[in-house]
Amino acid sequence: MNEPINSVAVSDLNTVNGFIIAKGAAELIEFLTAVFDGTETPEAHTPDMYANDGTLIHAEVRIGNSVIMVADRKADWPFTPAMTQVYVTDAAETLRRAVERGARIITDVSAFYGGFDIARFLDPWGNLWWLFAPAADANADDQETVDWDDPEPSPIYTTLLDAMRQLTDPT
Repeated sequence: MNEPINSVAVSDLNTVNGFIIAKGAAELIEFLTAVFDGTETPEAHTPDMYANDGTLIHAEVRIGNSVIMVADRKADWPFTPAMTQVYVTDAAETLRRAVERGARIITDVSAFYGGFDIARFLDPWGNLWWLFAPAADANADDQETVDWDDPEPSPIYTTLLDAMRQLTDPT
């Protein structure tokens, strides 16, 4: 079970890995490395030699203990946004780095269930990211709770609904 695959032990691989298809995969890789302190796996960087146009058919960026696979979207492929949750140590700092690189804030850093902060952003390729971080203020009284009798849903809920309604092909 631990036999290496291209010098990586199977035990070092995650069970589930996300895949993002975007126009401008190389730029997306730069974004992921800058925003999430990711590291591209050089041996996984695979140009599409059949297209012979400089596009990538496969690349991998390690973020923490996870891998995001990336490829360039072909002209006849539909826009398919990724929706990815990332645990970070500082949601505000990660959000700042994302915005600095062209992302749009969907949900500002907010207290959330279970002692977490949550934030969301839409990257320049139309992918929606959920950031979860340990709560900046660990006071349980400040954490989001559900009041199903409240006629007004929280911004954590409404910002997601608004973002989903507005998702469009960024190209």
